[in-house]
Amino acid sequence: MDSIFIARIQFAINAGFHFLFPPTTFGLALMILILESLHLKTGEQLYVKLSNFLVKILGVVFVVGTASGIVLEFAFGTNWSNYARVVGDIFGAPLAAEGVFAFFLESVFLGVLVFGRNKVSKKAYWWSSFFVFLGSHLSALWIIIANSWMQTPAGFKMVNNVARLTNFFQAAVNHSTIIRYIHTIVAGWLTGSLLVAGIAAYYLLKNKFVETIKPLFRISIITIIICSFIQLWLGHFHSIQVALTQPEKMAAYEALWETQAGAPLAIFAIPSEKNEKNYFFIGIPKLLSYLIYFDSTKKVKGLKDFPKDERPPVFLSFSFYHIMILLGVILILISLIGIYLIAIDKLFERKWFFKIILYSIPIPYISNEAGWIAAEVGRQPWAVYKVLKTVDAVSVSVPAGNILFSLIIFTFIYILLFVVTIKVILKIIQKGPDLEKIIY
Repeated sequence: MDSIFIARIQFAINAGFHFLFPPTTFGLALMILILESLHLKTGEQLYVKLSNFLVKILGVVFVVGTASGIVLEFAFGTNWSNYARVVGDIFGAPLAAEGVFAFFLESVFLGVLVFGRNKVSKKAYWWSSFFVFLGSHLSALWIIIANSWMQTPAGFKMVNNVARLTNFFQAAVNHSTIIRYIHTIVAGWLTGSLLVAGIAAYYLLKNKFVETIKPLFRISIITIIICSFIQLWLGHFHSIQVALTQPEKMAAYEALWETQAGAPLAIFAIPSEKNEKNYFFIGIPKLLSYLIYFDSTKKVKGLKDFPKDERPPVFLSFSFYHIMILLGVILILISLIGIYLIAIDKLFERKWFFKIILYSIPIPYISNEAGWIAAEVGRQPWAVYKVLKTVDAVSVSVPAGNILFSLIIFTFIYILLFVVTIKVILKIIQKGPDLEKIIY
């Protein structure tokens, strides 16, 4: 057994499971803040009922997301001790900051949201919803700072084979931090708002809580529309950043083997790394060059211009990158339908649209996972780009059998956690919003 391969699989499963929850938290926190803001402005009890309903779901998501996130942090000290030794002085700081400056902020005020509705004033409750929103987004910022440093490291120097911080600002706000952070946050808003819209669509299809749930459906659909079009541009500029700072990753994303002036944008292909060519390639001539440089004659570097041992796995990078894009296009098409129905004032009269929204709940989750896989696989063979290779980051003292055993245990626990989480959320949905009047 190959301990490096098993360690990679284990970390991928841990991270993939955990990554189901933070995007959901961003979106739910946004929806709750919107509802609490509307309540503060109008005094309408309806918004309180809807907010309370979403707070219950957020509480479940937060607990499971926290538990799975802790496992990831321990993994750096167990399976990836060489990584921690070489770059831990830099990488560990954002993780510590996330706990001190973000996690505690979010968790404390989430407690107010869950237990304090009738114990604090309306303004205090609104501030609590704001701090939960702020805390979750600050948490994401610190994690993205750490991950972006792995992708485009800056603000450091190597001293005796150990990375030492020389400029905190350069390390934190490196070449990819800002665009990656915004791209991730908006993806989370899409995830949470589509989850909320899907729940509302379920009630509308079942003809339950109709008048109560209509405002929630409208608000979430408008949020989806806005975020899907913003994400189109964010995705484009994030791809430009990748092309300029990690050119071999972009070459893998597009399965571009030869350096070309006027490079085509790949629509479909089956890349063969063994033969260094594509089968059944379909592309749009010169469009990749134009999208990167806004000049269709510019040259884009191909994979053959990079050493073989520094090329990412092409098939996985290409496939998941294009899955992410395809699902983003589907969300835009759904948004266009929503715009049309709102324009003709038929948003609540088309049951087929409710079904589309309900069955689309998994789309942003799959897109998030695909984007994360493309980003991380596309960075290979580097754990920290051009600084530390993944094969040199693993813990050499941990036997493959031990890692395999823990992988099996974690997989079983995550399956169990996932089933329980879904059951609890479905139970909350089955009960629905509390229709009793809230008294402060």
